[in-house]
Amino acid sequence: MQGWQQQLVGVLAVLSWLAVLAAGATLLRRRWGQEAGEAPREWSRKLVHIGTGAVVPIAWGLGIAREIAVPAAALVTLLAALNHRLRLLPAVEDVGRRSYGTVAYGASIALLLWCCWPQQPATVAAGVLVMAVGDGLAGLIGPLRPSPSWQVLGQRRSLLGTAVMALASAVVLILLASVATGPSPLWVLPIALAATALEQVGVAGIDNLTVPLGVAWLWQALGPS
Repeated sequence: MQGWQQQLVGVLAVLSWLAVLAAGATLLRRRWGQEAGEAPREWSRKLVHIGTGAVVPIAWGLGIAREIAVPAAALVTLLAALNHRLRLLPAVEDVGRRSYGTVAYGASIALLLWCCWPQQPATVAAGVLVMAVGDGLAGLIGPLRPSPSWQVLGQRRSLLGTAVMALASAVVLILLASVATGPSPLWVLPIALAATALEQVGVAGIDNLTVPLGVAWLWQALGPS
């Protein structure tokens, strides 16, 4: 399979995956409803947050071209901004707090694709997957059990959530380093800790931008020259 056929398959695969995520998030939100409390209603947003990270490996594996990937990511970011404003699909937006996280998330993916795609797909994957899996699991698991907590610029962070962020980020980077050229294993833990530190400052969802860009920069800077 070559040329436009491969690109068409790639685009259809990404669109299908995003449609599954949106449908799943909507079903989750309807299942628990507004009376279920903040934590269950947050699951729909986290489903989208974590699942969106898979778009990069899909695009990488199917060889989606830069000419398609960058405009598509920019369009998704624009749609996220419209949804944030109009709440057309509330299942993917934050619950109970003011945040531009979904917009920042899309913008970070678009910027990474613009800077690194397709020459350095592992760099894009490192930034996006750490944010998707690390931050996503931290937001899901952190509230499940009581643990010491603190506030950073008005944003509450817990010991459990922070530990999950660090561990999940390290696992993601180790797995990525096993299949792609990148930093040596000695640098995985420092990058994961840097991602965890950036995630601590999440005012208005800005960590959805700083974590992917920071991790991608470190992955590139510490990798083979």
